[in-house]
Amino acid sequence: MIQALLVDDERLALMKLKLMLEELTTVNIIGSCTDPAEAVSIASKLQPDVIFLDIDMPEMNGMQVAEAIQGLCPGTSIVFVTAYNSYAVEAFELYALDYVLKPVRRDRLVKTIQRLEKHFGKDGNPPNTPEPEIMIRSFQSLRFERAGQPLPAIRWRTSKAQELFAYLFHNRNRFVSKDSLIEMLWPDFNLKRASTHLYTTIYQIRQSLKQADIGLQISNASGGEGYTMETGSLLIDSYEWEKGILTLGPINAENCDKHQRLFYFYSGDYLNDYDYLWAEGERQRLRTIWLHHAMGMADFFTARGRIPEAVTVYQRVVQLQPYFEQGHLGLMKVYDSMGERSAVEEQYQYLADLLKRELSVDIPDNIKSWYEEWKLHNFKSL
Repeated sequence: MIQALLVDDERLALMKLKLMLEELTTVNIIGSCTDPAEAVSIASKLQPDVIFLDIDMPEMNGMQVAEAIQGLCPGTSIVFVTAYNSYAVEAFELYALDYVLKPVRRDRLVKTIQRLEKHFGKDGNPPNTPEPEIMIRSFQSLRFERAGQPLPAIRWRTSKAQELFAYLFHNRNRFVSKDSLIEMLWPDFNLKRASTHLYTTIYQIRQSLKQADIGLQISNASGGEGYTMETGSLLIDSYEWEKGILTLGPINAENCDKHQRLFYFYSGDYLNDYDYLWAEGERQRLRTIWLHHAMGMADFFTARGRIPEAVTVYQRVVQLQPYFEQGHLGLMKVYDSMGERSAVEEQYQYLADLLKRELSVDIPDNIKSWYEEWKLHNFKSL
């Protein structure tokens, strides 16, 4: 049986909806109320499968109620009930499971129930299937994988929704106050308008995650003063990568292959596709770890005469971090050890042009000195 809670400030409309639903054998009415604030409290205790929720209510509208309920009951579906088509369109934009227009018609309600049955399974219970492992990737951009296979990208309704999700992910499993989110995303709005945007955006994010079947929970925290994104058993690429480097130990002949896998696992800087200033600290920290790891690998390969592998490492370093000058110098040195004089000259000129064009600076003195000595040595040997 599908467990349903009914919320409508009009008692007559509530009674009519209840009678219609009771005629349908797959729905069990476990509660009803006319007070939206009470509805949030009841939903938290009952954890219904679905809430039939009137949108147009005084004091606390249906959108705000839905936002609060989704934080307390992440597994609960919402069916909006409204007298206005414009609200119905907005309900679909918010990815509610369904909507019904007032006055509610039995034939339309049957279609909603059929949709609920399909969502929960024929017997009204969610299908009991094992959940494949999900990983959230944050190197270069935010994306999701299930069992190693990429999932379709979530299409956020607005850039604010994308940044809000990214910021909660960045602060995952930690409390984030509503005031800080409003100050970051809607600093020029008055408090009431900004709060409405925040509630609506949080609701949209929750529904997007539910629709994508990604088990991230955004919970209301500290008495509704903020949110916490709970990752649960989901894997986080940056965490797994850093943990792998720390636990693997220094590179040697036995663990070399594992170090190489970690080296290539880093596909780009943390959230690098987004211009989020708040991510820069973590971006720089992870980048520094990767560069230190990469240079250690290059030194290992060079010391053991595995020059082609050292070249590959240095080439990837300068590809992902083109302004990391020591990567260019390392590449020039291994080219020199291979006798590739033209490659040394090309790499030096490439770095000089890049720094002058992009940063308006000259090549560092230590690299310039090495190159001049290299040219002098090679000139004498001709």
